[in-house]
Amino acid sequence: MDIGTLLGSSMNGTEKAMTQLQVDTFNKTLAVNGRTAKTELGKDDFLQLLIAQLSHQDPTSPMQDTQFIAQMAQFSSLEQMTNMSSGFTKLASMLGSSEAAGAVGRHVDIDMGETVVSGAVQAATRGEFPQVLVGGNWYDWSSVKTVYADNGGTTL
Repeated sequence: MDIGTLLGSSMNGTEKAMTQLQVDTFNKTLAVNGRTAKTELGKDDFLQLLIAQLSHQDPTSPMQDTQFIAQMAQFSSLEQMTNMSSGFTKLASMLGSSEAAGAVGRHVDIDMGETVVSGAVQAATRGEFPQVLVGGNWYDWSSVKTVYADNGGTTL
């Protein structure tokens, strides 16, 4: 997809060529500085495209109000989805930490690939990647496959 398609058809050929040249030049500076271009557009990228579209539009034929309102609605939706994603990440982290803390004193089976480590959880860490202390070693909570009630009795 070229920049003209992204910015709309209100740009004439010269404006599209200039904008494409600016984008290409910017991408080359990213490569020179050891950075690579992103494969996904975020809300900052969307806002930059909107600003570029507004600054390069033909004053005699400005963007229609309905187009501008639709693009602002898309930007608002993108921002809300980004905020929701961040919120879900935090929620998942809190749930994992809570589960690990709830397993303290219980017997667990930890899948280590070809072996299974069993024992009582002596302590648990909190955070994005919680860990449990079993038999003097720390293990990722994500490796715990079974949690038992009261010293290896019934599976929860």
